Amino acid sequence: MTRTDELRARLLGTRPTDTLWGWVGPLLIAAVGGFLRFWHLGRPDSLVFDETYYVKQGWSLIQHGVELRVEGKNEDADKLWNAGNTDVFSTSGDMVVHPPVGKWLIGAGEWLFGPENPFGWRFAVALLGTLSILIIGRVARRMFGSTMLGCIAALLLAVEGTHVAMSRTGILDMVVSFFALAGFAALVVDRDKARERLATWGGSQPAGIPLTAGPWLGVRPWRWLAGLMLGLCVSTKWSGLFFLAVFGLMTVFWDMGARRAVGIRPWWREGVLKDGPYAAVQLVVTAAVTYVVSWSGWFLSSNGYHRQWDTFHPGEGIQWLPAVLRNWVKYHQDMWQFNTTLSTPHSYSSNPWGWMVQARPTSFFYEGTKAGEGSCTVESCSQAVHTIGTVSVWWVGIVALLVCAFFWVVRRDWRAGAVLAGVLAGYGPWFLYQHRTIYAFYTVAFEPWVVLGLVFCIGLVLGGRSASRERRRIGAVVVGAYLLLTIALFAWFYPIYTGQVVPYENWLRLMWFRSWI
Repeated sequence: MTRTDELRARLLGTRPTDTLWGWVGPLLIAAVGGFLRFWHLGRPDSLVFDETYYVKQGWSLIQHGVELRVEGKNEDADKLWNAGNTDVFSTSGDMVVHPPVGKWLIGAGEWLFGPENPFGWRFAVALLGTLSILIIGRVARRMFGSTMLGCIAALLLAVEGTHVAMSRTGILDMVVSFFALAGFAALVVDRDKARERLATWGGSQPAGIPLTAGPWLGVRPWRWLAGLMLGLCVSTKWSGLFFLAVFGLMTVFWDMGARRAVGIRPWWREGVLKDGPYAAVQLVVTAAVTYVVSWSGWFLSSNGYHRQWDTFHPGEGIQWLPAVLRNWVKYHQDMWQFNTTLSTPHSYSSNPWGWMVQARPTSFFYEGTKAGEGSCTVESCSQAVHTIGTVSVWWVGIVALLVCAFFWVVRRDWRAGAVLAGVLAGYGPWFLYQHRTIYAFYTVAFEPWVVLGLVFCIGLVLGGRSASRERRRIGAVVVGAYLLLTIALFAWFYPIYTGQVVPYENWLRLMWFRSWI
């Protein structure tokens, strides 16, 4: 084995060689997951939960380039919209509290299939939820060096209840999850590409001579792509900023670790001086430019919210800024005030301490009917959409994250650290806002990393190549039983992820705890 081969093995580990199945497996599972998400996507045939905001705002963006306020009360506009009348807007800008990218995507589905069509206003989100299955299958394959583990990751995401319910609802959180996962996946690919370059460089250096300086690791297009994806994440919801910050540090730490493994000393200086500034440009600057561009509709409008604020507030704001930027900053100050102080009581608000144990899932929709009403053929029926997670994923996921923490701290396993980084970025910040009105379905943003944590543990249970046949057989039985249990639980709860009309007793049987009702 040459020096280059030795370094490549140390830096990259085992790489799967079944290229065809590496694509076919995740694609097939994504197709099944897509069917589960798109089947009767237009049900319920009315706006549910926060669709009341984002569906209308998406269509307003398509028509006017900015979000316009609805005429009259929002509840009255809902009734018109559900009846097929989408002419509900005034001519004044609406004070919206999230950036526009997610709403542009929802609006694109409405443009394709009609704003009065529930399938249309849910199409883009369902598509992103389906693509997430493919991405997690591919990124897990790369991280764990196994096509089988990649397919298991795709399967777990495909049959996870919160992910399915959120994929079938025209709101922003699945969009955040998709772009965060896409950015992470691009960084994992970039990690491998940079390490391949570093291994080639290290193998060409004379033996026995201390390495005091390392190479520049190239243009790194995958990290530019990550900057774009994370910029789109931030441009959907500001919570994407935490993914940008955590993943930005993560990719630099990966570079430092690679330089250390090659033998460069001092590796930390190389990471700070060579990798850090370039990563900041690729990620932070790219994300910032993406964010500003995402507001193009507002900049080009004359009636967006606060677009003419300077006219009515002369001498106020940051005076050295041009008027348009002064107005934009004021808008962002109002958004910040809302997003950090919202505390309107809601029956389904929940504390983040209870999210992973499914203490208080959110009910998006509920309608009770009697025999002869609609498709109800028994004494009483229920039609509901709940975001109850597949408990075998979330409950076992808690244990999996603890295992990942052990392997990261004790074994310095980068894969465990990457899992924890995703959970930290998507989950950790909400503990700072426990006073706010927040909901358990926010878990969908960091759910891919819970799944990756499960797959990390599944790999441990299955055993490595050096494990005995008996050891691997027992591991396969345990993992197989777990996957079958997960599929069975998902199938059992599927009617309340998809708004099916079921007998009331059947719905009540699915409410395992009073806090789920």
